[in-house]
Amino acid sequence: MTKDKIDIGVFGGSGFYSLFEGNPDTRVVETPYGPPSDRLVVGSIAGKQVAFLPRHGAQHQYPPHKINYRANVWAMKSLGVTRLIAPCAAGSLKKEVGLGDFVICDQYVDRTSGRDHTFYDGPISTHVSAADPYCPELRKLAYEAGQAAKIKMHDRGTVVVIEGPRFSTKAESRWFTNQGWEVINMTQYPEVHLARELEMCVVNISLITDYDSGLVGEVEPVSHSEVVKVFGNNLTKLRALLGQLVEKIPKDRRKCSCAETLAHARI
Repeated sequence: MTKDKIDIGVFGGSGFYSLFEGNPDTRVVETPYGPPSDRLVVGSIAGKQVAFLPRHGAQHQYPPHKINYRANVWAMKSLGVTRLIAPCAAGSLKKEVGLGDFVICDQYVDRTSGRDHTFYDGPISTHVSAADPYCPELRKLAYEAGQAAKIKMHDRGTVVVIEGPRFSTKAESRWFTNQGWEVINMTQYPEVHLARELEMCVVNISLITDYDSGLVGEVEPVSHSEVVKVFGNNLTKLRALLGQLVEKIPKDRRKCSCAETLAHARI
């Protein structure tokens, strides 16, 4: 563990590979799970120390199914991070969730396969609840920050997390839409659950870049180049939201139970 605690961490997603200007502090962090996706960069936002890590690597060298999620989350925790902000590019499964909208997800559905998704492989059996995976306090603050930045926000939504790297078939997207889910993505699981296992508050900000292929016959199927283009066009909005959110995050965690996740998770 480092001596200087950094309370807030931010993961970068597709098209979001740097957060700070100038020459911020760079940290090489070793973890029991191997190296994280890249060096962590520490800088200041609204007078607070913030750690940043691009989850795909600075050159986008790790596709979603090859990201070392455990190393990434552990690295953040090792710096002292207790609040984790996890923006990502995402597709919409509903007409009313439009391109460029931001969704503060409150639930996920895991459709991944074979990912290392827990820190607790024994010998102590640990069963962490995923009933409410995202921090309610951070979700509220993120929504308010987006409104202050004049972004079209959705204060809740379910993200279905697919394995990747391929996008969905039209049949799969139709199925996801028919389930009533709003957002589709490839990285939220196991990232968010691993953060909960380490008793971190975590919030997702899904930046809608496409309509997947779920609105069959109405939109063109998604392409990665289009995802990156739309995300890039909205980076200014995301940075504005992050600035507002970091400023709003209080020092103490008193309005959520995220710091007590393990209290009832062990036999």
